[in-house]
Amino acid sequence: MSTYFSPEALKFLRGLKRNNDREWFQARKDVYERELKTPMLALVGEINEEMLRFAPENVRPPQKAMMRIYRDIRFSKDKRPYKTNVAAWWARTGLEKTSGGGYYFHLSPDEVVIAAGVYMPEREQLLAIRRHLVEHHAELRRVLEGKKLRSLMQEFDGLRLSRPPKGFSADDPAMDLLLCRQWGVAAHLPPETATKPALLKEIVERFKAAAPMVDLLNAPLVPKPKRPLF
Repeated sequence: MSTYFSPEALKFLRGLKRNNDREWFQARKDVYERELKTPMLALVGEINEEMLRFAPENVRPPQKAMMRIYRDIRFSKDKRPYKTNVAAWWARTGLEKTSGGGYYFHLSPDEVVIAAGVYMPEREQLLAIRRHLVEHHAELRRVLEGKKLRSLMQEFDGLRLSRPPKGFSADDPAMDLLLCRQWGVAAHLPPETATKPALLKEIVERFKAAAPMVDLLNAPLVPKPKRPLF
């Protein structure tokens, strides 16, 4: 039987949203460990098993894929110590320390988010993807317009530029895609989705539908294998 979350998990996240401080969290840390962290790690493991069939390069150990609930507040004006969601990010092998295309899931008091794409590419990656899309924009459009993907997820706005990026022609047929600073799709579902046995199916079905898009966006970012000298 696949893993899903209890109503107590949602209750904890709602309480954390109202009481985002260390004293409240520490008094209920056992609830977090039992109702959120443990099932999340189990769920990631189950998703990994399914992803071996369509995105093996993005499979990651559960402890690596699951994101910390603790916020980095060193350079932030917002000093709340905790995120109010539990989340996981499946980066591609070789791109773990950058921001290539990957898969994302989170549960918050307000929603379940299932997403895939490139979110915060480094400057060199952004340029590489844009150059790749000049030649492959028609292929990306076909993927994004696929009936299955469109029925499950929505394309996000991509933090678009107001003018063409430097080095690209304003009349390039790929310009609507080149204006983006991120590319991807997402589904926003009711938080109660996470408390149902179909949760694994909901996530995997969307990840699988988005896999061709993720592979296309990663193509210019993946290091090319070295040719043998002899």
